[in-house]
Amino acid sequence: MKQSINRHEDLLGMVDGQLKEIDLKRSNPGGKVSFTGLRDARGAPLFLLTSLLMMFSTLPVWAADKENDEETFRNATAVLEAMVNSKDVPADVLAKANCVIVLPSVKKFAFGVGGTGGRGPMVCRGGKNFSGPWSAPAMFTIGGASAGFQVGGSSTDFVLLVMSPTAVDKVTAGKTKVGNDMTAAAGPSGSTSAGAVGGADILSYGRAKGLFAGVSLNGSSLEPDSDANKRLYGKAVSANDILRANAVQVTPAGQSLVSLLGSKAANRKD
Repeated sequence: MKQSINRHEDLLGMVDGQLKEIDLKRSNPGGKVSFTGLRDARGAPLFLLTSLLMMFSTLPVWAADKENDEETFRNATAVLEAMVNSKDVPADVLAKANCVIVLPSVKKFAFGVGGTGGRGPMVCRGGKNFSGPWSAPAMFTIGGASAGFQVGGSSTDFVLLVMSPTAVDKVTAGKTKVGNDMTAAAGPSGSTSAGAVGGADILSYGRAKGLFAGVSLNGSSLEPDSDANKRLYGKAVSANDILRANAVQVTPAGQSLVSLLGSKAANRKD
């Protein structure tokens, strides 16, 4: 619930900034105020408020239930397996990743202003140099708002490969912005993928259904879902402790994801 509130606060802040940009000019020395552009002055607030109502009704709100958390893990496992088997996510690139974040069915909707919301597990290789077995999953949320004229909706499955140790530290420490706090790029694919990883902190793969053409998460906020992690593991535990300190036992649904990664990316390629 805290993550849902944070996404709505981000959206409200962005809309407030747009409202302040409406140009109110004094039209004469007598002090009368006229609106520059009748449509902007009268229509923009109502239009943006309507957008807000639509956004609030479409962005996902997750039930505070462990079974729903486990279902998210199962969905993430199915997404990763499908995208690796189809070679949308090349196995040789997956093998180079320090951590993997799978975000099934990230929702994006816009009517004038846009919003993104979703969640999914992050799993990291163990050991100081990320050369050990895969960790238990930690739940994360993703969310953000965007400005500019846009209409439509989409549901996108994302696989994010965290390539650099510094990006792992940032993501596990708390709320970060993709593309701002760490660099992100579309992941390479095809037969030349192994030599085309480049220097981005995160490689992004997505498959979308909907009206939006792009699948970028740049500008979205990624944050540990502390409430879900507490439900899953029966105690308050940080994402860093789950992913890097081996502080929890893997749940049944989490084990399916860990086992999949062990079979698809068992050997680290340096």
